[in-house]
Amino acid sequence: MGQKDARVDAYIDKSADFAKPILRHIRQLIHTACPDVQETIKWRFPSFVYSGILCNMAAFKKHCALVFWRSAMRSAVQSKTDAASAGRFRNITALGDLPADKILLQTIEEAAKLNASGEKPKRRPRLPKKNLRVPASVSKVLKQNKKASAGFKNLSPSHQREYKEWIAGAKRPETRDKRLATMVQWLEQGKSRNWKYEK
Repeated sequence: MGQKDARVDAYIDKSADFAKPILRHIRQLIHTACPDVQETIKWRFPSFVYSGILCNMAAFKKHCALVFWRSAMRSAVQSKTDAASAGRFRNITALGDLPADKILLQTIEEAAKLNASGEKPKRRPRLPKKNLRVPASVSKVLKQNKKASAGFKNLSPSHQREYKEWIAGAKRPETRDKRLATMVQWLEQGKSRNWKYEK
């Protein structure tokens, strides 16, 4: 039988009023579709585990989100409804923003079956580790900002690589420019790319 976690109750109770019924409904559907699911808190969000991480839900200031963990499930979700993008039901501001319960229950059941199958998730292709050069856009902004440049040089090679991959991975120029601005701001403060997750 599944297990509920009091920390998830606390998370829901602390959420904005609009989010509480949404989170409670999602939680109920997850337990209905997968009775053996276990609750926990991961990355500060309620997470549901069944033979691995099944999905996460989150409440933000103005919206909620439901994210399926496995990439295969994300594709399935995206093909079922326009409300989801890359396996994420985002910008949920009311119960009416969610797909029909039937669709969500079916999606959760399929995600549970996929996890239970033991099929290994496909890894995201990474940029080759050898000869990963600093992208020209990174070099340019670092030359213009001595403090950020010093911050970058003080980082370990692995932390430098995280920034390089993050910038090189941007598909649109607007995304790249936004990431560059964020990178400069963080480097001026001596922060690594994933500083939020460091203890």
